[in-house]
Amino acid sequence: MNRQNFKNSTIYQIYTKSFKDSNGDGLGDINGVRQKLDYLKSLGIDYIWLTPFFTSPLNDNGYDVADYTTIDPVFGTMAEVESLIKEADERGIGLMFDMVFNHTSTAHMWFQRALQGEKKYMDYYIFREGDAHTPPTNWESKFGGNAWEYVPHLKKWYLHLFDVTQADLNWDNPEVREELKQVIRFWKTKGIKGFRFDVVNLISKPALLENDTLGDGRRFYTDGPHVHEYLQELVKDTGIETMVTVGEMSSTSLDNCIHYSNLKEKELSMVFHFQHLKVDYRDGNKWELKLPDYRELKDLFETWQMGMQDANGWDAVFWCNHDQPRVVSRFGDDTRYWKESAKMLATCIHFMRGTPYVFQGEELGMTNAYYDSIEDYRDVESTNYYEIMLKNGKSEEEALKILAQRSRDNGRTPMQWSGEKEAGFTEGSAWLKVPENYTYINAEAEEKEEDSILSYYKQLIQLRKEKDVIADGAIVFLHQENTEVLAYRRFLCGQEIVVYNNLTGHEVELENADEIKDFHYLIGNYAESVSKKIQENRMILRPYEAIVFEK
Repeated sequence: MNRQNFKNSTIYQIYTKSFKDSNGDGLGDINGVRQKLDYLKSLGIDYIWLTPFFTSPLNDNGYDVADYTTIDPVFGTMAEVESLIKEADERGIGLMFDMVFNHTSTAHMWFQRALQGEKKYMDYYIFREGDAHTPPTNWESKFGGNAWEYVPHLKKWYLHLFDVTQADLNWDNPEVREELKQVIRFWKTKGIKGFRFDVVNLISKPALLENDTLGDGRRFYTDGPHVHEYLQELVKDTGIETMVTVGEMSSTSLDNCIHYSNLKEKELSMVFHFQHLKVDYRDGNKWELKLPDYRELKDLFETWQMGMQDANGWDAVFWCNHDQPRVVSRFGDDTRYWKESAKMLATCIHFMRGTPYVFQGEELGMTNAYYDSIEDYRDVESTNYYEIMLKNGKSEEEALKILAQRSRDNGRTPMQWSGEKEAGFTEGSAWLKVPENYTYINAEAEEKEEDSILSYYKQLIQLRKEKDVIADGAIVFLHQENTEVLAYRRFLCGQEIVVYNNLTGHEVELENADEIKDFHYLIGNYAESVSKKIQENRMILRPYEAIVFEK
């Protein structure tokens, strides 16, 4: 695998359903993506990761796949997908498709035939004997409730680590692995340049399934017994070793991520992990709120960046995706310091070691939706946990406050293209309610503004292409004792940059900032000069200020 071809790249995630609607039905589609390719080219990105648009009941917005090689009519046709691949390639943009290989929809032909009692297809999934009142284990679904569902006419239970309509595949069955290889080969022949693998570290389950007396079961199936072996086999047999591949790693470890992404292992190009996005979970619980712990955030960035560097692993660096709230609402200030904090958070990520990902609308500073009614939510996880929170004693007001901060729908609201009706996303009615701030947070307005968040993202993406030290340099962290400033140095063959990020909404004074002697200003998120802020090795960082210096 040659990592050089994506070290200086930036990857843009499109949540297909919410990007652009071309036919007025309120749902984003393939032709909508085609219409916006020039916008994406102007942003400077190199790859588009497109979330699933395959045939699906859409219970989990396409992550419940019923057929991996056909297009769901709500998104378009195969001819339109082929045109998208070709038109993106003409603009120098590669397409990465999202492979959901841990589970299929229960509407998939394989599962339907399993329900008919065909042994071949029952062996494609994880079925276990048991009486109707006692699940095989006490494992919990990640969407709430028990992870097993009983099928009365078969007198068996099947495993679903996610929604009840998402049945886990049995990767121990070589026929399953061969079926999934065929899917990769199919899309490779269509000209796909890379793949993103959904929760891929959950594919290998232990031979013995047992109750978890300490937790929800994840310690038994996360980074399971054969996961590395199966990934290596998939990559080798499909010939995708030199392509850009990223694995989503649920509740993983640094050691495993090094293994997944180290070149010599011949598994994946890079990995997503989420430890840094749990620093505002009270006692590790997503559905309990607390203020972000910046000490923990800094420590996690340092641990993972240094650990991956020391062992030649490679990170996907990111804040946002379709499963996360908007970062400017989460770790920034989406009112008073909206522009400054959005740019600061971008600076944190884009100068780090790893390949940066931009989630649609992040480059505009799109915020959380702040819905005030459960009727506005569409996400299956959010509606499930709303009921769970009420059962556990929370009031409707408390549950809605938590959803306003945590719901995946915060990242799924329609892309804000203009100040027109429905933010220019659709001529119809959008499938998910558009946040009220679309009148001023939108691409059309920001393209006209020199100092916009969009303009800043374009600069960051271009700098990674121009400066080898950003793409290839080593990293070391600075001012670790200061809990409010994330600072680090990148260096390569005499080139050096130093990056400072004030994580807070107040001024912070840095003592002993002598590491930037003989450096000059490269980029920052405040328009005014920074020189007056540096004197006698002391630096005063304004609220949410980001400054980068270069030697």
